[in-house]
Amino acid sequence: MNEQLLQFIWHYSLYNPSGLQSSLNEPITVIYSGKLNTNAGPDFEEGKVKIGETILVGNIELHLRTSDWYKHGHQHNPNYSNIILHVVYENDLPINNDSHIPMLELSKHIPKHIIDNYFNLQHNIRQIPCAAQLPQVKDIIKKAWLNRLIAERWEMKFEEWDELLKQSAGDWRVLLYWRLAANFGFKINTDAFLTLAQSLPVNILSRHHENLFQLEALLLGQAGMLTNNFEEEYPFKLKKEYEYLRKKYKLEPISVHLWKFMRLRPANFPTLRIAQFAALIHRSFHLFSQIVSSSSLNELTELFEVCASDYWDNHVLLDEEQKSASSKHLGQESIYNIIINTIAPIRFMYSSRSGLGDHCETSIQLLEQMNPEKNSILNNWTTLGWRAENAAESQGLIQLYNNYCSNKQCLSCSVGHSIIKRQEV
Repeated sequence: MNEQLLQFIWHYSLYNPSGLQSSLNEPITVIYSGKLNTNAGPDFEEGKVKIGETILVGNIELHLRTSDWYKHGHQHNPNYSNIILHVVYENDLPINNDSHIPMLELSKHIPKHIIDNYFNLQHNIRQIPCAAQLPQVKDIIKKAWLNRLIAERWEMKFEEWDELLKQSAGDWRVLLYWRLAANFGFKINTDAFLTLAQSLPVNILSRHHENLFQLEALLLGQAGMLTNNFEEEYPFKLKKEYEYLRKKYKLEPISVHLWKFMRLRPANFPTLRIAQFAALIHRSFHLFSQIVSSSSLNELTELFEVCASDYWDNHVLLDEEQKSASSKHLGQESIYNIIINTIAPIRFMYSSRSGLGDHCETSIQLLEQMNPEKNSILNNWTTLGWRAENAAESQGLIQLYNNYCSNKQCLSCSVGHSIIKRQEV
């Protein structure tokens, strides 16, 4: 037993309510267990209990043992002066008739299977603790939980994005520019791409968005990739153009050492991704208004169907020509990755912050129109018989694994709740 489990049992009334008595043998009826307090102070607020013939409303404190009240110094803390009931798993102190706080010992009222089920989950060595019991959980519980997890996943993103929005002075266009740039890093170069975008004001790009060559010069130059003595004409011209623009706008490039090429497929080389990002800015500079107004997956996909300039047909690195040539389009998998990780969540964030509640739902519906992602986490879920039907569900399953299963937060998980409450395992 631990306090987290005891709070869970109290919160969801997973005990036998009949025969509850205080340490002074007064009958207790729990009318309302209270609202769980996640801040400092008593564990539950606004509880309501009937003790004897008296109804009390106030705070309720839980401990594993009665003595913990004194170990934690609550007797000297004014925040605990309005405690109407002290709930303990085990009473390890003599009955104190002078105490003004009724005490309830709960251990003998808790069904054994609740503790056993929780213990089995916490001591399971599998990556997903509930793997064996998962088929017994109803689909309606799992689907409802995934719906909540996708919103939770986005809200976690928004904590960082809100800070970026403050840095941009509330300019949603700048936030989109920064987050799109980070997304073009596709995990390995996410931080480097974001640093690049933050070093190059979007207003400068806006002045040159009709000239793809200048956009490439600005972005590749700011990325620190135009410092070599190039033999080919195109990168030589890019370098010359960047030096002019750098002096004009007083720019300082970021360190080229921030970029990672090792263990990347050529299609993911940051040089090529920067060229594709330049093509996106060149083609769709007023992108924010377009993604906010469009709820069609096809329309959004078309916005990102961009191709790097002709130079990149036979290059993935500057000054290194490839034998085979091909147009360097942004592939559908990459486009879907951008919609999943940037476009849909930023639409949701903008709608929620702007009071456009109806538009929040359309952001989730975008993901419901897309195929689920493919990665090792989702493969694990599929092996266990829980297959994502769309990208919204795959995002939920990723959130579930990363934030609940990996940390064995079963008490905070709807699936875990269902398994812990089961009388037969």
